Parts: sequence; C-alpha cells; structure tokens
Amino acid sequence: MTNYGTIPASSAPATTASRIEYLTRAKERMKEGLGTRRSWREMFDFHAFKLPTSTDDAVSRLKTNVAFFQMNYAIVVLLVIFLSLISHPISLIVLVAITAAWLYFYFLRDEPIVIFGRMITDQNVMIGLSVITIGLLLLTGATTNILSSLLVGVVVVLIHATVRKTDDLCTDPEAAGGLLRPSASR
Repeated sequence: MTNYGTIPASSAPATTASRIEYLTRAKERMKEGLGTRRSWREMFDFHAFKLPTSTDDAVSRLKTNVAFFQMNYAIVVLLVIFLSLISHPISLIVLVAITAAWLYFYFLRDEPIVIFGRMITDQNVMIGLSVITIGLLLLTGATTNILSSLLVGVVVVLIHATVRKTDDLCTDPEAAGGLLRPSASR
C-alpha cells in the first residue's frame, strides 16, 4: 500500500471545484463586509435618543453615528428603495440584476478585469457600473420613485444620526472591534 495516508483527489470536475471555491470566497468576503454592521438593538436603543443641544453637537453626532453605523444605514436606505420598487416589478428585477453585477464585478472579485490585454482599474469598473446603473434605472421609468425613496432613506438616516446620542458608542478601533464600551462613571 504505497498510497497510505494520502487524500484521494476529488472526483468532481475542475470547473465544479473552482465554482465551489469561488462561492466560498464570496461568502467569506460578504461576511467580512457585513462584519462592520452593528447590532440593530444597539442602533435602536431608545435610551440613547435625545435631541442635540446645539448645532455643533448635532454635527458631531451625525459624523460619529454615520461612521459607526455606516453599514446599517446603507441597509436601511437600500431597504427603503427596495420597498418603494415593489409596485414596479421591472425596476425591482433591474435593481436585483444591477446589485448582482455590482457584487460580482466590484465587491467579490479577487483578480483584476482584463479586456483585450488591458487591465481595468477599480475606478473604471465603478464608473462603468455607475453609468450602467443610472442608465438602466432611468430606462425602467421609476426614476422619480427611486429618487424620492432615496431622499426618504437619507432623511431617515440623517434624523437617526442626529438624534442618537454617541456617549455609549465605543469608536476606538483599538478597543476590540467596538465590543468594549466606556464605563458609565467617566
């Protein structure tokens, strides 16, 4: 038995194995990206809501909360847009397709895109996807619906970010990824 202790090779074709590996990497990258999402319970802690005392306080809260709850706010805005497009199924399908394109071409790829022997930069990919996104959404006829829902989402985020106190947020990146909170006695 000369093969003792060896691991048998996978009987699946190389394309299936590479697809599974790609999906595994994509899943890990999605978890990393969503890892910055904060707890919804922490975001909507009703004891942490109070009107700001001054304009400087409001601006300070806005900056801190937007940085701290960045992923949560993006999810809220996307959810508002999604809900507004339920009455426009074609626009909703286009939005889902565009989201898939953004995930594949911008967020989840490991290697650079090469077309005709030329490497396409991330900036060019982002500009191209942005132009395609705007063009396709304009063609679906739901432009005012999308813009108004985007405005509603941004207003909701601005109100929350201004009204939520930042005293209990741990914004120090050294403090265990935001898991530690400053003590109440300080």
